[in-house]
Amino acid sequence: MTKHRIVVVGGGAGGLELVTRLGRKLGRQGKADISLVDMQMTHVWKPLLHEVAAGSLSVPENELNYLAQAKWNHFRFRLGRLCGIDRDRREIRLAPVLDDAGQEILAARTVGYDTLVIAVGSGSNDFGTPGVAEHCVSLDTTQSAVQFQRRLLQHYIGAHSSRNGAQVSVAIVGGGATGVELAAELRHAALLLSDYGLDGIKPSDMRITLVEAGPRLLPALPEGMSRAVQKALRGVGVDVLTGTKVLEVRADALVTGPASVVPATLKVWAAGIRAPAFLREMEGLETNRLNQLLVRTTLQTTLDENIFALGDCAACPLGDGSAGFVPPRAQAAHQQAALLARSLERRLRGRVPLTYRYRDFGSLVSLSNFSTIGQLGSLGVSGWLAKTFYVSLFRMHLVALYGPLRAMQRILGGLAQRGTSPRLKLH
Repeated sequence: MTKHRIVVVGGGAGGLELVTRLGRKLGRQGKADISLVDMQMTHVWKPLLHEVAAGSLSVPENELNYLAQAKWNHFRFRLGRLCGIDRDRREIRLAPVLDDAGQEILAARTVGYDTLVIAVGSGSNDFGTPGVAEHCVSLDTTQSAVQFQRRLLQHYIGAHSSRNGAQVSVAIVGGGATGVELAAELRHAALLLSDYGLDGIKPSDMRITLVEAGPRLLPALPEGMSRAVQKALRGVGVDVLTGTKVLEVRADALVTGPASVVPATLKVWAAGIRAPAFLREMEGLETNRLNQLLVRTTLQTTLDENIFALGDCAACPLGDGSAGFVPPRAQAAHQQAALLARSLERRLRGRVPLTYRYRDFGSLVSLSNFSTIGQLGSLGVSGWLAKTFYVSLFRMHLVALYGPLRAMQRILGGLAQRGTSPRLKLH
């Protein structure tokens, strides 16, 4: 008897958690043939990319290898990029894989499926603003975060060596969680760089400007939390500009008006989200203006019950009777992965998928070592308590991927390594 083929495209938090759960249950028992497809060989939890960009998190010590995860959890990893779906034949098409020199190392392929799950996440939305692609870094991938960290260190060393009052100026566009957390992490990095001997320029000579088009930071979160975060950022020397729309990005500045610019040698675009553009080209699947796939509350796409979508690339109704959609947050992807693992197990037994309803457990924003501010339900939290909850989110992700024992080994290993590693990546 042919095994049911489940293919998950996208190894972000949601997709990786889903395929790991399915492998441990259905793959281990030989009830299904499970595959994960991704363009990269490794995974880093996306909410940590601001720490990678600032140099306070080392990628090699915090990335997960898909091939190893597949071996340990009874699924198959396929390297490739989704470029098409044949819904009649139930096949996906993968584009050729090229090496760094542009030579083909894997030819174009097709992969058959009985159930397909799309979990390709999202990226920043430049809203058509001129100059963003040429002059900004978007923290959408590990590679872009590493690229920014290298450029930051190069600029800092250059300013340090000149000793003529030079500054490092960073402008961050977007006052959501990514922009806010990056601004605080960069300020902390400036303090550490000075501690490590790059004291030719003072920490205050790293000028950090956070630009938000809306009237306040963190527009999706409670107003009180927004005010507290803005006050904390200004308290550590971050310039916060709200109600300021970026009209154009130049090599040396953001243009915010006819005679108004924000000078910056390094620029990060962290405003808005949209799903990958190629989803619009998937014949027979409905998308919205953000390229997200329209799904039912079962996470099945509206036009094909054999194709599911989860996480940021899915426009899923809240499930509470309102007209709203599930927000693009890590906790939503985690919830959906857990539910969909159960749903697909039911599907193999001929039962209908479960219905997803979003549960908001609150929000936490880390301002590096300065503070953590959040709201859990109706309770506002800050300080060490909020920091404990914030750290626990990542540890829950580790437990979902590694299991309790191996997750604890990784956590303890990381703590033990602190005494022999610099607190900041210095190369």
